[in-house]
Amino acid sequence: MKGMILSYRRGRRTHDVNQMLIELEGVDSKEKAMQYLDKKVVWKSSSGKEISGKIIGIHGNKGVVRAKFERNLPGQSITTEVQII
Repeated sequence: MKGMILSYRRGRRTHDVNQMLIELEGVDSKEKAMQYLDKKVVWKSSSGKEISGKIIGIHGNKGVVRAKFERNLPGQSITTEVQII
């Protein structure tokens, strides 16, 4: 399954660089997003490196999830695809 990175998890004045918000394909509700908790997420860079992470929670009521990665993702990762395993 695929997803798209939306942004860092952020507040009004801060943002958490170790958590990313991901929109999943075909998921449009909180209940559907709950099924993907603890799934593995893999992001591939343009050079071929892979950074893996894990879905740790949901964000809002529209099916967006929070993921925490082993290493912090660069800013270039925003609006790119990730693979859900």
